[in-house]
Amino acid sequence: MSSRPAALERRFRGRIAGVGTTSGVRMVIGMWEQSPFGAFTDVFVELPDGSSVLLAPDEIVAAYVSGTYRFDAVSVVDVSARRTARGIELNAGALRASIAVGAISPLGRVLRIVPKRVARDPRWLAAIDPVARIVAPGSATAGSAGNGRREYYGVTGAHDVTAVSGTWADEPLGSLAPLDPPVAFGFASMPRIPQVVDVETTIREPA
Repeated sequence: MSSRPAALERRFRGRIAGVGTTSGVRMVIGMWEQSPFGAFTDVFVELPDGSSVLLAPDEIVAAYVSGTYRFDAVSVVDVSARRTARGIELNAGALRASIAVGAISPLGRVLRIVPKRVARDPRWLAAIDPVARIVAPGSATAGSAGNGRREYYGVTGAHDVTAVSGTWADEPLGSLAPLDPPVAFGFASMPRIPQVVDVETTIREPA
């Protein structure tokens, strides 16, 4: 009897910032310290008209990410997210943003209860997904991604975003606003309240 081949598993560990603005531009910034592609930053942008753009640092990242999530456009540009004493300074093609990061959020205090080893385990994330969708509408911990992939979000910490400023295509972003309506790049959004989360994302490819 032949055994079924194991699915390929890729892990991305770092931080994700979800930020809404009063201009209607909403962004999800992935700052990956460890990944199969090395350290990199990418940005998912959803514009006021509902269209979406991926800002990726190179063609390899662009191909993989756009094969996992849904975008109307993909742009390969220089992307950098520099951590400062106040928060994050982001430069990514048409996007410039200064993001202020505050104290640990109420979500972050809850997340401290679960040991990190457990919180990153896909089995745990699949089990708690129904609860996560109720507690934080729009959010999820497990779901289907593009090209038959299965994705798991293991969030281990969270801090509030307290302010944002900057421009998109030379137009002001305005001030901080909820991430509402939820962004629609994949099966889940970030929490409605702007936050930066510590996360390990596991993506399983079909065997």
